[in-house]
Amino acid sequence: MQARLEVFKTALAPKLVKHLVAAGKVLEGSELPAATRELVNIRASQINGCSGCLDMHTKDAAAAGETSTRLHLIAAWREATVFTEAERAALELTEAGCRIADSAGVTDEAWEAAAKHYDDEQLMALVTQIALINAFNRLNVITRQPAGDYKAGQFAAL
Repeated sequence: MQARLEVFKTALAPKLVKHLVAAGKVLEGSELPAATRELVNIRASQINGCSGCLDMHTKDAAAAGETSTRLHLIAAWREATVFTEAERAALELTEAGCRIADSAGVTDEAWEAAAKHYDDEQLMALVTQIALINAFNRLNVITRQPAGDYKAGQFAAL
């Protein structure tokens, strides 16, 4: 795949990405579990067709100790038995948050399922994680950024 735009050759991209990454760093300091954040990143990226984010987040999750079984089953989380009820609620909220235009939005049921497992601070982190990965997905998909060469932790210093 050929990129439509060499993003990092623009003057704007490094400034923009710096702030998006900073928002992600804030979430790293939240009480939302790191594994849940990665599940959210991966599921949103699957829905949005973002190969760059899938490459990054699956490799980072594996490097952090996530099992291949769980990584392979994220797309079929409803039928899989390897996710906790809290993770399932986060994945449901992620799907609803990604598909706002394709549905009736985020249902009260999806919200209430998440609220059973996460306090207000964690919910804020979860919602922000969903919004942030959607922003990254859209930037990558619209500009057709290629994937496959990412090394786990490659952007940790940003």
